[in-house]
Amino acid sequence: MKKTFLFTLSVLGVLVIWFTCANCRAIKRNSNSSPVSHEIWNELLQKHVDKQGWVDYKGFRQDSTKLNQYLSLLESSHPDDQTWSRNEQMAYWINAYNAYTVKLIIRNYPVASIKDIKKGVAFVNSVWDIKWINIGGYTYDLNNIEHNILRPVFKDARIHAAVNCASYSCPQLRAEAFTAEKLDMQLDDAMRTFVNDPIRNQVTADNPKVSEIFKWFGGDFSGSAGSVKAFINKYAAQKMSENASLTYIDYDWRLNEKP
Repeated sequence: MKKTFLFTLSVLGVLVIWFTCANCRAIKRNSNSSPVSHEIWNELLQKHVDKQGWVDYKGFRQDSTKLNQYLSLLESSHPDDQTWSRNEQMAYWINAYNAYTVKLIIRNYPVASIKDIKKGVAFVNSVWDIKWINIGGYTYDLNNIEHNILRPVFKDARIHAAVNCASYSCPQLRAEAFTAEKLDMQLDDAMRTFVNDPIRNQVTADNPKVSEIFKWFGGDFSGSAGSVKAFINKYAAQKMSENASLTYIDYDWRLNEKP
């Protein structure tokens, strides 16, 4: 009964976000803004994220002035879907999600898990539902960016390997900013890295064990490739057999902090 109640709350939460933030999906068409440079974010990532995607949050705290400078840049220039290219918009929102997630962690650091910052029901009152991101006069939470903008507007399942929720089981935080010029290559590389990362996925021919991301967002992946298995096989070094059944690895929400 309790599980059913919580599930119902979650569904209601999704519907509330969908209707109250329907505007977010096509917002600010005439902002007269120009695409921003992600150079500052790129420098911070190269400095504080290692090759395995582990994050030095203490280092980010020390560079908080520079991080705030980048966030101010994002806040001053809301994407305009009439003048910005699709890739410029997508790169902006992916970088924004990741940068604001890092900001949320260092604002509450030390913390063992992002979920400890605010406990609640997903899509209702969780840490991802805190409305604190102000961009061009609009207020967002992290769920708005991911589920009301990135997923429904751009319809690219590779986004799931690009956004990082500051957790151990998340796809690696890329040690460079996403840019319009390199976006397609970066998204392909991010998904390939994620699928073949033995910490997050263990893809074998007959007994594949994969991230719960492929269960939670199965519709995104099957919509892109016909099925979740077909999507994974597109990127996996070891292909799954036709008869293989997916099992899912329990998600580890510990902070993805550099040891």
